[in-house]
Amino acid sequence: MPPDPGTIHVIGHRNPDTDAICSAIGYAAFLRDVRGMKAVAACCGEVSVRTNWVLQTAGVTAPKLLLDVRPTASSICRRDVFTARPHDTFLSVYRMMMDHNFRAIPVVDEEGRLLGMPAIQELAQLFLPADTNDKTGAANREVRTSLLNIVNALGGILGGTAPALEEMQDLVLVVAASSLETTKKRAQQFPANRLIVVTGDRPEIHELAVEMGVRCLIITGKFKPSTSVLSRAEQSGVAIIYSPYDTASTSQLLRFSCPIAEALTHEFLSFGSRTALREIVPTVQHSHQPLFPVVDDESRKLLGVFSKSDLIELPRMKLVLVDHNEFAQAVAGADEAEILEVIDHHRLSGNLRTKEPIRFLNEPVGSTSTIVGIMYRMQNAAPDKGTAICLCAGIISDTLHLTSPTTTDTDKDILAWLASIGGIDSAQFVKDFFAAGSMLREQTPDRALESDRKVFEENGWHISISQIEELGLDEFWKRQTDLQAALQSLLAKHSLHFACLMVTDITRHHSVLLVAGDQRVVDAIDYPLAKENVYDMPGVVSRKKQLFPYMSHVVTKLAAP
Repeated sequence: MPPDPGTIHVIGHRNPDTDAICSAIGYAAFLRDVRGMKAVAACCGEVSVRTNWVLQTAGVTAPKLLLDVRPTASSICRRDVFTARPHDTFLSVYRMMMDHNFRAIPVVDEEGRLLGMPAIQELAQLFLPADTNDKTGAANREVRTSLLNIVNALGGILGGTAPALEEMQDLVLVVAASSLETTKKRAQQFPANRLIVVTGDRPEIHELAVEMGVRCLIITGKFKPSTSVLSRAEQSGVAIIYSPYDTASTSQLLRFSCPIAEALTHEFLSFGSRTALREIVPTVQHSHQPLFPVVDDESRKLLGVFSKSDLIELPRMKLVLVDHNEFAQAVAGADEAEILEVIDHHRLSGNLRTKEPIRFLNEPVGSTSTIVGIMYRMQNAAPDKGTAICLCAGIISDTLHLTSPTTTDTDKDILAWLASIGGIDSAQFVKDFFAAGSMLREQTPDRALESDRKVFEENGWHISISQIEELGLDEFWKRQTDLQAALQSLLAKHSLHFACLMVTDITRHHSVLLVAGDQRVVDAIDYPLAKENVYDMPGVVSRKKQLFPYMSHVVTKLAAP
């Protein structure tokens, strides 16, 4: 379903850590509670085992998963669509289009799958004479329909019984407007079992039709045949239909009894629900098609339609970015969304630009969750218990329980306040949180690297820094070889110059750094080498305040790659 245009999605960075998830939950709650806005928390990556533990402990629902916020065909199509079925007659479809001022209408099968998109000009092919050199005029007389369709199109009455009423046939129309002999001569050019003879109050033509054994005799103007004709028609299987219209109108309506399936072609534009609007616009701008169907990408079932006018005011999802401030780390398509606010505690970087002024709040504290707590207090408000627990987890995670060099007195103050609201013992909560799951033990090396990874560009160098916190380094040493291979794959997959993984032992405030990539960067690292490609980094626990500034210094001294 397309997003509600009135909903604000509060979302953290890709590969979200606990602070990104919890600050999104907290700030969405703040917007609802304090500002009365329609806001929901979202995430653009998998929620980690530890963060899941936090959500379960807090009794809070996991944020909505949004991997791409670009406007798509699904986001602009109209869902309340009138449709036709392939067996519907041209007349019934035409009347529906006229009644509702439609220029085209989707035709779907019994399961809702799109079969065609006939427009008015295409329907005209059913009744306009074809360009033919056939002297018999057979091509212009042919009508592919069924007797039941004819009855329905004419609003007529079936006289007696007739076999195979619903059977589709290629029938030939003969209008008895000439003399008996001329009509007989014309009718004999065609197989009798395919003939439809249309006439008014002409008993001799009624007799001729029954004598020839035609498929159907249509009597116009509310006239009736003789009892003898009716009896012989019943015996010979000649269907008789009474039309309330005159002969000219009846002949025209007969052509309108063709099923709409006869007008269907595969020459029309349709779009999958996930097709980005940036791909749609140049495709449809030169098309003469009045409506464009949108279908489910897998089942091909019709979801809705849109017209060119729907592309004038393109919908944009409303976003609040938390715990990051650049498009490189944002959810895919954020550059096409309407960014309302940015709440962050990292350095300013990247190319984040907006069309209108926005609220941009960046505080030098240890956690974005701290900023959310500050905003609650500034409004003399407080989060509910579950939200408070989530914000506590965000602060504890990002500051390693207030031991990281990024920690400020504000973090300590806000954590104590939130812990009292959440009714938690911070010390015990910390033990339970970090014991909730080992990323290295429970995830594949590839997923472990992606669990909390950020990419930076410095002096032309593209570098990736992943961080994992563990209770001890035993799991790292067991999986060092596999993690090294995963780092090498990461380099190729994302066209990086250098990639590293910092594994932090939170019990000792000690980290090791596993590296891969350009040898010039590796050689410039001056921390003690513990093993091949593994550096010992005592006292280093913060990616933001310690490792990134160090790596930035390293590559700045090197020539651009």
